[in-house]
Amino acid sequence: MRYAPIDKELFVQNRERLAKHLKPNSVAVFNANDIMPSNGDGIRPFIQNSDLFYLSGIDQEETLLLFFPDAKEEKHKEVLFVKETNEKTATWEGEKLSKEQATEISGIKTVFWVPEFENIFRFLAFETEHICLNINEHLRADLKVETRDDRFLKWCRAAFPLHKYERLAPIVQGLRTVKSSPEIELIQHACDITEKAFRRVFGFIRPGVWEYEIEAEFCHEFLMSRSRGFAYEPIVASGANACVLHYVANDQQCRDGDLLLMDVGAEYANYASDVTRTVPVNGRFTPRQRSVYNAVRRVQKAAIEMLRPGNLLDEYNKEVGKIMEGELIALGVLDPEKVKEQDEEKPLYKKCLMHGTSHHLGLDVHDLGSRHRKFEPGMILTCEPGIYLKDEEIGVRLENDILITEDGPLDLTKHIPIEIEEIEEAVSCKS
Repeated sequence: MRYAPIDKELFVQNRERLAKHLKPNSVAVFNANDIMPSNGDGIRPFIQNSDLFYLSGIDQEETLLLFFPDAKEEKHKEVLFVKETNEKTATWEGEKLSKEQATEISGIKTVFWVPEFENIFRFLAFETEHICLNINEHLRADLKVETRDDRFLKWCRAAFPLHKYERLAPIVQGLRTVKSSPEIELIQHACDITEKAFRRVFGFIRPGVWEYEIEAEFCHEFLMSRSRGFAYEPIVASGANACVLHYVANDQQCRDGDLLLMDVGAEYANYASDVTRTVPVNGRFTPRQRSVYNAVRRVQKAAIEMLRPGNLLDEYNKEVGKIMEGELIALGVLDPEKVKEQDEEKPLYKKCLMHGTSHHLGLDVHDLGSRHRKFEPGMILTCEPGIYLKDEEIGVRLENDILITEDGPLDLTKHIPIEIEEIEEAVSCKS
């Protein structure tokens, strides 16, 4: 892997936390993600299943984790199965993990090759009462593609129809929502890489540059910093493109007088950062652009202050909406009389701010977390208000990554220039 080795205690402690939430006499199984095909004999870059990585640190395909805290024999409490290297694999792809290396990474002492899984699992399944299976239960997940976890679920229920089955997703979701100190350090490192990339890009922006050239500058800095690359599909949106929330074409030329919205983040060791900055292509905001930008920044500052223990996501978004409403009235975008008569379930500000203000961040950029769970120390959320005025071709979004602590919100991205004076100083081309 490109990233520096991670202390295996992170994964040992994550498994210990999981064990406390399983029913007595339960066995849990986690599968690696598939290597996804493209066309012909092509494949997509491999990205590990987030839950498997969270519990083992193994970043290799075809891996399985069998977790049985109440096993009768100590060696069966944690069992890892990894892909064995053969001569052909070593020649074409390079060596895979040895059993010793898998133990060093994960802290799991019992390691077998993958073909041995079925016999060992059958043997242990008859000692257990509950079989705990993992599937992707993210509310926004696209579930059209069948995963290894999906296929294993079908096989398992056919092979052991009389066992009691339990869902792992709610348990792991609850654990992953609050980050440990080592996880926070990894996310901070991803944010630091993103800061370096933004500083590089600010000096590159000028009228006439293409959006994809800016994307390339980000990519260069990410890869040079031991990142696999973008934590998600990058958005580099100039002019009217900034009003398209998930614009990823990145194929237009940046014009003098336009704003440029960049929503990008580096991953590091599978952990994500997620940052948005909006800058003038020519280095100077127009008076109208400045007014909209300052409005978004004021909303963001107020929203960050609400990212404190005890608050709820829905209540937080509602309060942010009220602040945004006032800013849009001041900008002349909303009519205060119509606002008084609006349907509270369909507030008028949503015509200019269509998305929520925050989401959880971690191993996934839209990380696991329940909107019904109060904010707690150790949670990391983005804070990303925006104003999108399509008729004026102005789109402004500002996004920082915030750690919730007992002492108040801690901004992991605070060193990335954001104030207007900082932005105009950082963007080198001034006209």
